[in-house]
Amino acid sequence: MGMAAAVGVLVPFPFYYWIWTKPQSWVDLCGKGRDPSKVMAHVSHLLKLVQLVSLFSVSSLSWPPPLYFWPLLTFGQFLNFRVYQLLGESGTYYGVRFGKNIPWVTEFPFGYIKDPQYVGSIMSLLACLSLVPFQYILLWSLGYIFMIHLESKEYISTRAKIIS
Repeated sequence: MGMAAAVGVLVPFPFYYWIWTKPQSWVDLCGKGRDPSKVMAHVSHLLKLVQLVSLFSVSSLSWPPPLYFWPLLTFGQFLNFRVYQLLGESGTYYGVRFGKNIPWVTEFPFGYIKDPQYVGSIMSLLACLSLVPFQYILLWSLGYIFMIHLESKEYISTRAKIIS
């Protein structure tokens, strides 16, 4: 069960790597007339479900959670919600890589926290330390750190051209 859970936790990161580094192949795969950000959102939600089921399979639920659980989970999810609220689906799901014009946001949390969506996700994971073995939280967090590093470099020349 442990190895399957570890694989499940890591499953989305090769997908994100592929799309970030080769966005044109994703646009081509999505086909004419389909929004690559919307399709990516659907696939990402499915992969997130695989991650959550994997984490749940190795967790031990106990009540009440420790005091640090609620502030970390609440603030982490607030950051994720705020990023989605400010950027929308296209901004959250690599719209810039698909040739969309995404306006830069300076409102909180942008300008205060670098990569707030990943910081929020890591905070939410840390909230679950009492419920999930450390190695799975660490593995998932390392995946987010990898994405922070990957997305820190964006080459305009590798952006996709939308199929019309």
